[in-house]
Amino acid sequence: MSSTPSATVDKRAAVAGTPGFLQQQRSRRGEKLVVALLLLAALVSVATTVGIVISLFVPAAQFFSEVPITDFLFGTSWSPTFANPQFGVIPLVVGTLLTTAIASAVALPLGLGSAVYLSEYASDGTRRALKPALEILAGIPTVIYGFFALTLVTPFLRWLVPGGGDVPTIYNTLSAGLVMGVMIIPTVASLSEDAMSAVPNGLRQGAFALGSNRRQVATRVVVPAALSGITAAFILGISRAIGETMIVVVAGGLQPNMSLNPLEFHQTMTAFIAATAAGDIATGTTVYKTIFAVGALLFIMTFVMNMISIRLVRKYREVYE
Repeated sequence: MSSTPSATVDKRAAVAGTPGFLQQQRSRRGEKLVVALLLLAALVSVATTVGIVISLFVPAAQFFSEVPITDFLFGTSWSPTFANPQFGVIPLVVGTLLTTAIASAVALPLGLGSAVYLSEYASDGTRRALKPALEILAGIPTVIYGFFALTLVTPFLRWLVPGGGDVPTIYNTLSAGLVMGVMIIPTVASLSEDAMSAVPNGLRQGAFALGSNRRQVATRVVVPAALSGITAAFILGISRAIGETMIVVVAGGLQPNMSLNPLEFHQTMTAFIAATAAGDIATGTTVYKTIFAVGALLFIMTFVMNMISIRLVRKYREVYE
C-alpha cells in the first residue's frame, strides 16, 4: 500500500531533524560562502585591471587630443620638457628594447641551463640547496641591482676597454642590461624547472630504454615535453625586463638616445615615467599627460606579449594522462 500524504510529511520532518541532515545543510551553506568569496576575489582582480586601464587610457586619450598619435608613435625626437617640445617615443622604445634584448641574452640561456641541471642532473640534496639560493636573487631589491651595476659592473666594463677604444659611458645600457638579466634568471629558471619536473618519468625511462644518454633525454625529450611551460617562463622574464625601472634609472641613464650602441646611455619608457612622475611637472599639462601616454604604450606592449605567450602555451601544451 502507498503511504498517505501525512505519513510522507512526517518522514521528511523526521529526516530534516536528524544531525546528519543539519550538518549537510550547514556544509552546503559553507560551500556557497566559499564560492562567493572566490567569486569576489576574481571580481577584485578584474576590477583592478579595469581601473588600471581607465587610469591610463583616459589621460592618454586627452594627450592624443593635443598631440597627433602619428607624431608620438613614429617621431624620432623625444624632448617633452623643452621650449620646442618633441613627442616622438621611438628613442624610449629603442632604449627599452635594447635593454630587454641584453637582459634576455643573459637570462634565457642561463635560466634554461640552470633549470635543466636542477631537473635532470642535480641530486635531491643539491637541488634543495641550489634552488633556494638561486631564488634569493629574486628577492633582492632592484635598486640594489642598480647600484651594483653602477659601482661594480660599469667600472669593470670600462676597465675591459683600454684607452682608445669605445669606452662605455658612466651610464650605459650594457651594464644595466647585464645586471637586469641576472635579476630575472631566477624567474626563468624556477618556472622552467617546475615545467620540466612535471614531465612524467615514464618518458625519461622510455628514452633510456632506447639507449639515449642523459643529455639526449634532457634536450630531446624533457625540454620539448615542457616547451609550453618554458615558453611561459621566457615571456614572463622578458615582460619583467620590459617593466623594470630602478636598474635602468640608476645605471642606464635618463637621456633618450636613438643609437643602438649599448655602451652609450639610453632612457627606457619606465625610466622616463619614474623620472617625470617624481619631478615638478604641473598636473594637467601636456608634459604630465605624456606619463600616461607612455604608460599606455607600455601596457599594450606587455599585453601583446602575454597574448603571444598564451597562444604559444596552448599550441605546445602537452596533456598527459
